[in-house]
Amino acid sequence: MNASYTQFLARAYAAVLAGSFALVLAGCAPSIHFRSQDRSGADEPTPPTEMITEKLIAAERQQHREEANLDLEKLLVPNPAPYAIGNGDVLSIVVWDHPELAGNALNTGSLLPDPSGANSAPPGFVVDHQGRIQFPLIGMVGVEGQTEEQARALLTTKLAKYLANPNVTLRVQSYRSKRVYIDGEVKSPGLQAINDIPMTLVEAINRSGGLLPSADQSSIVLERGQQRYRINLRDLVQKGINPGLVMLAVHSRDESKVFVSGEVLTPKALTMHDGRLTLNEALGESGGISPLSGDARQVYVVRKTDDRTRVFQLDARVAGSLAMAESFELQPKDIVYVAATPLANWNRNLSLLIPGALPSAVSATNRR
Repeated sequence: MNASYTQFLARAYAAVLAGSFALVLAGCAPSIHFRSQDRSGADEPTPPTEMITEKLIAAERQQHREEANLDLEKLLVPNPAPYAIGNGDVLSIVVWDHPELAGNALNTGSLLPDPSGANSAPPGFVVDHQGRIQFPLIGMVGVEGQTEEQARALLTTKLAKYLANPNVTLRVQSYRSKRVYIDGEVKSPGLQAINDIPMTLVEAINRSGGLLPSADQSSIVLERGQQRYRINLRDLVQKGINPGLVMLAVHSRDESKVFVSGEVLTPKALTMHDGRLTLNEALGESGGISPLSGDARQVYVVRKTDDRTRVFQLDARVAGSLAMAESFELQPKDIVYVAATPLANWNRNLSLLIPGALPSAVSATNRR
């Protein structure tokens, strides 16, 4: 490299450096701009930035409490009703002193023997799709929706027309009408039949072998009909909620991650601890804000909700900011972003415009 070119780089570097410092000293306000798009690709209005303050943290906590208690009263079953007979259940019915009325041979499913047993219905009286069973002497009897005691009393009343003082024993031999499906981070996902033991949430999870170590106990989804409820298991157990279940899904912790990027020492995806992770913890587990390039005035949290995108900002230089960061709880899929300082941005832009110019200019200046 000749002397004239070296002098040119040194002068260019000095001029750009002087201009950059002039902008910084003039009070160039730090800012970062977020641009979002809708599903069609069209630009949406930039979401406003909400400063993280004590008031905002209190409002977030109140909203979280309201969402946690939303419609949970519908799931409370303090006194579960006795099991009601349903379609597909198999009933065992015995009329004492009348073995000819036993139902063991009435529902073999085929007139010919089936060596495999695959097409054979279990012995007993199967409740058909209309909720009825066919019993000797009295014909079709509707038993759907009745408890074992109610169905026994009904059969006794009808048989009394043909038998003197009939003594009837009735019980559900095979429970097949009501089932819940358990999926997600449990040992044995699959179908579980509801029987005469009340099916609470804890009972359903225990029947599936319990939660795996990777399960997020704060993110249990219960689906009933067209409604979905998100439940925190620890809060549920403390409140003694034992809902009758239709469908359960226990989410994995991998679905409850927070992403930390920007000017931190170790950008990474962090796993929440049973649904809880504060902004302070997220920054700490990522090594903290980079002392060389991170702008403590521009710590952002980007959160996508069902209806909009929210952007929160924390000025970590303000007194009490660490306490606010510890109180600000993140939500799954939040993005924590630390912006770069104006000087770091200038350095990177200069390196893009004149690759190798900065180290060359510095070396030339040092040789003088």
